[in-house]
Amino acid sequence: MVPMIASGLAGWAALAGLTFGVGGWLLIGLVPRLGRPSLALRVAPYAVGVSHEARELVARRAADPLPVFGMVFGPLTNGLRRLVATLAGNEEAVRQLVRQAGWGMSVEAFRSRQLSAAVAGSILGVVVVAIASPLAPISPAASVVIPFLVGAIGFWLPDVVVMQAATRRLARLNDEFPTVLEFLTLSLSAGEGLFDATRRVAALGSGELSIELRAVVSSVHAGVPFASALATLSDDLRLAPVTRCVEQLLGGMERGTPLVEVLRAQAQDVRDESRRRLLEVAGRKEVSMLVPVIFLILPTTILFAVFPGILVLQLGS
Repeated sequence: MVPMIASGLAGWAALAGLTFGVGGWLLIGLVPRLGRPSLALRVAPYAVGVSHEARELVARRAADPLPVFGMVFGPLTNGLRRLVATLAGNEEAVRQLVRQAGWGMSVEAFRSRQLSAAVAGSILGVVVVAIASPLAPISPAASVVIPFLVGAIGFWLPDVVVMQAATRRLARLNDEFPTVLEFLTLSLSAGEGLFDATRRVAALGSGELSIELRAVVSSVHAGVPFASALATLSDDLRLAPVTRCVEQLLGGMERGTPLVEVLRAQAQDVRDESRRRLLEVAGRKEVSMLVPVIFLILPTTILFAVFPGILVLQLGS
C-alpha cells in the first residue's frame, strides 16, 4: 500500500515540477534582456509592404510565445532542418511549389513544418504501440518500424498538401486570367498606361491574380522596374498563359507595339484554350459515365427482362 501511495505522489510531484519549470521559463522569457528583439525584428514591421522576409519575421514573432525555448532549442532545430534539407534535396522545386501555393513561407519554414510533422507522427506511432502492446503482442521490430513509418508519413504529408494547394491555386489563376486581361484591355483602351491599368485592376480585384498584381505594384513602388517585376511574376508562377502574356507584353513594350491588341489576343487565346480543356474534360467524363451504364444499369435491365421468362419456364415444366 505504501509503495503505491509513494508512486502516485511521485507522479504528481513530477507533474508539479514540470509545470513549475515551464512557468519559470516563461517568466524568464519576459525579462527584457533575454526577450529583447533583435535589430531585424525591430525593423521588420516597417518593411512588411515590400519584403517577404520582413512579413515572415513579423508573423514568426507574433506566433512565438516562447522566445527562451526558441533561443535554447534553436541550434538543435537548425541542425535538424539542415539535415532534412540535405536528405530531401531539390530546394528549388520546394520553393516553386510554396510560391505557387501562395503560402508566403521560406523553404526553411517548410522544412521546419515537415520536421514537426515527422516528429508528431513518430510520437503518435509510439503512443499507438504503447496502447496496442497490452492488447496484442507486438514484436520489437514492429515497435521500431511503426513509429518510423508514421513519422515518414508525417514527413511526406506536407509535400502532398503543398502540391494540392499549388494545383488548386494555379487552376484559380488560370480561370481568373482572361477576366483580368479584359479589364486591362478596357483600361488601356480608355487611355491609361500599362502600369496604371495594372494598379487599377490590382486595387479593384479580389482574386488570386489580383493579389499577385498587388505584389507587382508594391515591388514597382519599392523601386523595381515594371518589366522586371512582371518577369519575376512569370518566373515565380510558371503558368503557361501568364508566361506567354508577359513575354508578349515585354516584347510590345520594347518594340512599341500597341498593347491593347496584344492583350485582347491573349485573352482570346486563353478562352479558346479553356474551351478546349473543357471539351477534353467533358469527353473523359462522358466515357466515365458509361461505366455505371454498362456494368450496373444494363445488367440489371437484362436481369429484370430475362428472369420472369426463366421463372415461367421453370413453373411450366
